Amino acid sequence: MFPKEVYRTRRARLAQQVPSGLVFLPGHPASPINFADNVYPFRQDSTFLYFGGPDVPGLAMLVDCDANRSLLFGREADEDEVLWCGPSPPLEHWAQKAAFDGCRPLADLEAQLQTARRQGRSIHYLPPYRADQVLLFSRLLEISPDQVAPQASSDLIRAVVAQRSVKSDQEIAEIEIALGICRGMYQAVTAAPLGSQAPMEIVGRMAAVVASRESRFAFAPIVTQHGDILHGGVGPELLGDDGLLIVDIGAESPRGYASDMTRTLPIRGHFDTRQRELYEIVLKAQKTAIAAIAPGKRFLDIHLLAAEVICHGLQEVGLMQGAVDEAVAEGAHALFFPHGLGHMLGLDAHDMEALGEDRVGYDDDTRRPAQFGLAALRMGRKLAPGFVVTVEPGIYFNARLIARWRSEGRAEAFINYEKLAAYEGLGGIRIEDDILVTESAGRVLGPTIPKSVATVEASLK
Repeated sequence: MFPKEVYRTRRARLAQQVPSGLVFLPGHPASPINFADNVYPFRQDSTFLYFGGPDVPGLAMLVDCDANRSLLFGREADEDEVLWCGPSPPLEHWAQKAAFDGCRPLADLEAQLQTARRQGRSIHYLPPYRADQVLLFSRLLEISPDQVAPQASSDLIRAVVAQRSVKSDQEIAEIEIALGICRGMYQAVTAAPLGSQAPMEIVGRMAAVVASRESRFAFAPIVTQHGDILHGGVGPELLGDDGLLIVDIGAESPRGYASDMTRTLPIRGHFDTRQRELYEIVLKAQKTAIAAIAPGKRFLDIHLLAAEVICHGLQEVGLMQGAVDEAVAEGAHALFFPHGLGHMLGLDAHDMEALGEDRVGYDDDTRRPAQFGLAALRMGRKLAPGFVVTVEPGIYFNARLIARWRSEGRAEAFINYEKLAAYEGLGGIRIEDDILVTESAGRVLGPTIPKSVATVEASLK
């Protein structure tokens, strides 16, 4: 955990930003896999962690916005639990480490909430994303489960997004630790020739790196030669001697902060001419986007700038044609680049996505576009110092999408469908880094991980 004053300050700011009442933030319970004592590896709710909740199951906190006081709720381990699992710190220990004003038995939580409701006080909570949370809110607040999400507090959501969006120096250091683990994971990927391996073998080597650093994956790794399937996961088939391997990975720091990095590797150890041409287009789009990052810039506009670079590059290899600005305005680039340029990063790989992408990535000045491709952009709002965003352009050749667009005659003025046939089966290319928005520009976080053609090829030798 950070020094306790960090958490006291965060909760004090929260109490100032939320109208009067109580903020109720439950942590996660342990979750059984197939019977009660066989549980999934525990991961605490990120907002609970942020405001001082320990990475321990079965806790909750209340923040009194009127009195600027906060209480931690939990229960002590009984003798049977101590016998099987060993002694654990008492609740008071965790309350002191995060500067809570006190702690109470978990059994007292329901009575405290009932008293507040009888007094007519507002109880603010965030929209739940787990079924057990829905049932918890339903029971404690005496509302039906289908009313839990609609009654989540917009004031609390806005306050949490405002705080968590701007990262402190301590948080940036945690993200860079997580990126250091990513570098070790990349080195594990390239430790053996890629050809004739199963992707799961590669994931196994990365898992060893993560475990040795007392870390965990920030999300399920994507290791696939079918890069045209954007979240394709890990396939069971052996890699061939040709093609491209997309490796989209992330790890967590000791305090739960995520990294998110993607590299595209030639399986044979070097890019052929066509692969190199396309890779250089994506790399140029990424570098151009990173160079454009600055406070006050809309991320939506930086996405469109990257799309223009991709359009121009695809024109040079004969896959697109016509005026670049018109092609982007019509969304023709989305056949090849159907996802957004990036997203917020922090305690979650898609930071605060549980609070709603539009609440995190958009605001009253920037609304999410409806156009295909642009609609998948998780973030479009103006950037501010302290934001951490991913920048991950790509080019993909998805046969189903190409066939559908061609049958519809979509964007025919800008796309050379005849030449596209020669690219069938190429898969995809994506390059991703994590960027801090400083007072004047963007800074790539973490240690250097190969991404130029020369350094990628050198790392595979």
